[in-house]
Formats: sequence, C-alpha cells, structure tokens
Amino acid sequence: MTEEYNSVERTLRTLAFKPVDRVPVDLHNFMLTPRFLGVSDFASFYRDGEAMAEGQIKAWRRFGHDVLLVENGTAALAEACGVQVVYQKDSAPVASLPAINSLDEVDALEVPDPYKDPLLSELLKSTRIVVDEIGDQAFVIGRADQGPFSLACEIRGMSNFLLDIATRKELDKVHALLEFCTRVSERYALAQIEQGAHATSFGDSPSGPDMISPAYYREFAYPYMKKLGQNLKKKGIIMAYHICGNATPIIEDMVNTEASIIEIDQKSDQKTVKLAAAGKATLLGPVDPSEVMANGTPELVVEKCEEALENLSPGGGFILGPGCALPPITPDENIDAMIETAKRFKLQ
Repeated sequence: MTEEYNSVERTLRTLAFKPVDRVPVDLHNFMLTPRFLGVSDFASFYRDGEAMAEGQIKAWRRFGHDVLLVENGTAALAEACGVQVVYQKDSAPVASLPAINSLDEVDALEVPDPYKDPLLSELLKSTRIVVDEIGDQAFVIGRADQGPFSLACEIRGMSNFLLDIATRKELDKVHALLEFCTRVSERYALAQIEQGAHATSFGDSPSGPDMISPAYYREFAYPYMKKLGQNLKKKGIIMAYHICGNATPIIEDMVNTEASIIEIDQKSDQKTVKLAAAGKATLLGPVDPSEVMANGTPELVVEKCEEALENLSPGGGFILGPGCALPPITPDENIDAMIETAKRFKLQ
C-alpha cells in the first residue's frame, strides 16, 4: 500500500516521478476567490495583497486542493512596464494601451523592481501571506505573470507586435524587446520564490499555435522561454509554463524549455502530450474551465476528469486541474467533483 502524503509531499513526488497515493489537484481559481470574501467588485480586490491572500486561503480551506496558483491575471508585469491596464468589475484586469508606440523606444524601457512597484509588491505580499499561513500544507506557485512573448505583445500592443514579427523589418529591435521582457519576467519570478513559494509560473499564450505558427514560436518565443527555464533551473527553481489552446504541435519544444510543469488545456491531444512529456515534465490540466467546470454538470466533470486521469496519470507526472483559470461563476459542486474524482481514481 502506498504511503499517504500531504499536498506538498504529494506534489513534489509527482514532479520527481515518484509513487504517490493519488494525483494532486490544482484549481487555478484566483477569479473565484473574491466571493469567499463577499467581494462583488474585483477592481480593488486585485490590487490588495492581503485580500487576495485571504481569498486564496479561504478557498483552500473550503476545497482542500493540493496546488495553489497565486496571481491576479495577465497584466501585472505589463502595468509595471508602463502599459495602461483596465481593472474590470467582474473579471481579471486586462492590458489596454501599450507602453511604447515604436520599437525605437525599447531602449528606454526599465526593468521594474518588484519590491517597489505598487502592484507587484502587493502580489508578492499575497504570496508571502499564503506561504506563511499554509505553505507547509499546500504547494504554492507564485505566478510570475507573463512570459517574454506575451509581455512583449502587451508592451508593444498585440497587433503591432505581431505585425513587427511578420514584416521582419526591425528584427534586431524585436529581439531587443524580447530580451528586455525576459529580464523582467525572470526578476519577478525570483521575487516570487523569495517569498517562499515552492514554484513559479509563466503564461505565454499569444505564442501558441492558436495565434502564431510553430515556426514563429520557435524563432520568437521558444529561445526566451528556454533561457528562463535554464536560468531558473540553475538556481534550483521549479518553473511551470502555460500556453492556452492546442499546444500539441509545439509540445516537444515546451518540454525542452526545461520547465518542470507544462500547463495544457482541453484542446491539446492528451496522448500526444503525455508521450512528449513522459519522464521529463509534469503535465497540469487539462479540463475545460468554461464548458465543463463552469457550465457543465458534476457528472460531466467526473467524466472529463476520469478521461484525463486515464490518459495522463500512467507513469506519474500529472496534476489534475482546469486547463486555464476557472471563471468566477464556477459552481462549488463541480470543483468538489474534480477533487473527489482524483481521490477515488486508482493509480496504475
């Protein structure tokens, strides 16, 4: 009989491909946490480190999931770099106006100090509080916001940056921007680890096949994520890496970034990504957060979780969870169904 582990032990053993009592569960539930404080207007909540931490802790006490992703969305680093951000009443903040109007302005950009930036310091506070309160009982990932390609899209503006790489007129400046974004992402990741987080994580969804070709990914996104992965690994830091959409065509590249965790969503082919990641990286996901978790029935949640467990858990290296952030309307009973399915599932 396999020994029973707590969430930290269970997750660390999963990352090391060691036997576990059951598959760990991640919720990626930062957009649900305001409701645990009775907050209906998210705008101020996502600027308040103490509130964000309290929401995460209360949600953990309710559901008992193994892995916590502590974050406030996709625009924190962008705002710190001068991007205008809109704080929405009922959802996460989003980047609005770019920080630069021309690639000629890249050299004037400055890497923000996470400890001095008003928002980043609140997010670090959130991670620190969660770690201090429950870090011995739950595996805490301090999200380092966006990877280099995604951050470049926000700083330059999505349409502008995609046009920059398509026209190939100023590739030296494109790569200068990506190098800058790599420094920004790494600095913030290190700050998250300095708060005591067990791991850090990057989202780089605009670089996925749903947005750009695999060839463009390999030229403009992969080298910088690999640099991040290598630099953090040298420091003994566990890195997770997320791309929304069908990541199947680039899964081998994602694994080769040396990320310890690859976050995949429902569009990726489960058997293909398992084959690519086996023994190299732990997969996290891939249950549809909207159609299944938010709008489906508990029975549908069980069906999709069992499918993922059957395809992705053999040989270890799998954390069950939604493929992306859970919408605020996700019912508690569907989250309970996910967690209970993981507890019941018999590992091979």
